[in-house]
Amino acid sequence: MEAHGGNLEATARRLGCRPDQILDASASLAPFALPRAARRALRQVDLRAYPDRSQWRLRQQIALLHQLAPEAVLPGNGAAELFTWAARDAASSGVSLLPQPGFADYGRSLQCWGGQQRSWSLPLEWDQAFPQPFPAASAAEVFWITNPHNPTGQLWSRESLEPLLARHRLVICDEAFLSLVPGGEQQSLIPLVAEHSNLVVIRSLTKLYGIAGVRLGYAVAQPERLQRWAQWRDPWPINAWAGALADALLRDPRDYARWCARVQRWVVEEGGWLQRRLRDLPGIRPYPSAVNYLLLRAEQGSLQPLREALEQRHRILVRDCRSFAGLGESWLRIGLQDRAGNRRLLRALGAELLQ
Repeated sequence: MEAHGGNLEATARRLGCRPDQILDASASLAPFALPRAARRALRQVDLRAYPDRSQWRLRQQIALLHQLAPEAVLPGNGAAELFTWAARDAASSGVSLLPQPGFADYGRSLQCWGGQQRSWSLPLEWDQAFPQPFPAASAAEVFWITNPHNPTGQLWSRESLEPLLARHRLVICDEAFLSLVPGGEQQSLIPLVAEHSNLVVIRSLTKLYGIAGVRLGYAVAQPERLQRWAQWRDPWPINAWAGALADALLRDPRDYARWCARVQRWVVEEGGWLQRRLRDLPGIRPYPSAVNYLLLRAEQGSLQPLREALEQRHRILVRDCRSFAGLGESWLRIGLQDRAGNRRLLRALGAELLQ
């Protein structure tokens, strides 16, 4: 069982096929080809020069997107690297409260530093009225939030999250998918960072641009915290290819806004289309989602035989939810594809469920 989706090479070896013959619905990425300018930038990278250790230009570009000071931004080697440094602060701040079901990387990061953690169960029933109020949480020194939530796809309201900042010594908010959500920026906690030294927001460019192989993310927090993180990390966390790609993608805020709008239209159109058709299939229940993945639950029994059949007979990967604490073998998560990919997924599900 993988803690992350998207392990195409290992699956292709197991199935005896090429990676490009597999439909990977276990990873949740926008399906569009990179802009031409970004592809051109990759061909022009000077690999003899060391990357800029300060990532100053990239910090300025990200800061401009969010109307921040560049000192309040720290780019990283994907969100995963930044979780590691957030967890170091969390481990020294007290017990971390981790909502379940939840992303396994938070626990992995805390284990690096011997951080104490305990779980808190989220309700597993919700409607489609997004954004939703965040449920009342237990007490703890540190609180980890995911907005929109992974794996459920729930979008929490900023109004309901803001009170957490008064209750906890440190709040770490993972907004990796928020830029894909229509109206999502209105719920972001980034505007609260300037007034709250106990808030860290972590973003990813991986999902928005479909560039999981590059590893690009960034943290937003008050400068003193990010300066401390910069002293802990490796000297060159952003390589030349990643830096050049980020520069091309984020150089013009208008291009960034147009790309976000394109991806958000896809989320609305394909998400709604796929959910309606999934509801017609027997044996599974699709849950409402604000983002580009859908959580499925078996009406009874396990969905592991279905997951294995999709892989073995149809060369389609879906996310095994046993890696999410608080879920089990009766759950699967599927990432939205383009229309052709979603049709392929539906044909395969129909072949297995309508027998």
